[in-house]
Amino acid sequence: MAKGADQYLLRVTAGPDYDPATHTLVAVNGPTSTHIFSEHCTANVTVRIQNYRGLPHGSPSTSPYFSSALHTHDQYSIAFSMIPHTSISGNDLVFGNDFDRPIKSRLPPGTETAFKIVKWAIDPGLEGDLYSDKPHLYGPLLSSINVLRVGPKAARKDGKWEIPAHLYEDGIDEGADGEGEEVRKAKNVPGDAAARKKYFLNEGHRKEWEFEEGRVYRGDFFNPYLDFNQFALKLPGFSLSVLGYLNDKEDSLRYVLKHRSTSEVFFVVVFTLVPKEDVEKEGAAVSQEGKKVENEGRKQEEYQPKDDDVD
Repeated sequence: MAKGADQYLLRVTAGPDYDPATHTLVAVNGPTSTHIFSEHCTANVTVRIQNYRGLPHGSPSTSPYFSSALHTHDQYSIAFSMIPHTSISGNDLVFGNDFDRPIKSRLPPGTETAFKIVKWAIDPGLEGDLYSDKPHLYGPLLSSINVLRVGPKAARKDGKWEIPAHLYEDGIDEGADGEGEEVRKAKNVPGDAAARKKYFLNEGHRKEWEFEEGRVYRGDFFNPYLDFNQFALKLPGFSLSVLGYLNDKEDSLRYVLKHRSTSEVFFVVVFTLVPKEDVEKEGAAVSQEGKKVENEGRKQEEYQPKDDDVD
């Protein structure tokens, strides 16, 4: 029997590559970003989810971000500040979802229809195959990201790039900061987000752009379509729930920023559905272990020899 949405908790982690051992728990809707340092970039990642119910316990259910005029209808946001460690062609940096193993046997009916709607109405640059042995959906970062802001060159300290830690509570606007204005103008990039996305659907325009080593780029990916509370994709005129197709353990949706040709990973953000019963069992085990350690400590104190017991 399929579990209801209220029987799961969401856990969000982020890290420099696919290995979960390198990931840290993201403070969703929290006051700080998650810092990521990889071979290919230095980044700060911020995740916001409307009506959030998940881990860590006590996380805010919302963020001021969703009260700003641009985001009142959005369900989630993955925002980042990123400094490439080497320059990379605008045609090579892609953002999207991928999976470690085939998922075609667990895809709900209507998946192909949903993909066609997404590609037609939301992201024409999206490409991929969810039915392959290595399921994936990637789009060029330049045409897929909702908001792109080009910043100045970053400073270096002790051989490492310093990335500003400022958290933009209301989100960022399309545009540029400092000398980033000239960078956009030099490549004839439109100042409007929708026009910029359309402009970079052209491969030639993407190849003319370069994500420069040491320059700060800010991005924000958001939409009103993916509802993490009901675990459903709600598209214009079409809704698709995944609840009945989850396995008995944990299911994940992974976002990755990576190099198209070399598959070099810049950073990864993973949304994992965890059954509440597993979280409760883990919490009980930790509590029990804590009591055991506490009892052992008391026993040791009880058996400590007193000064007058020593000959």
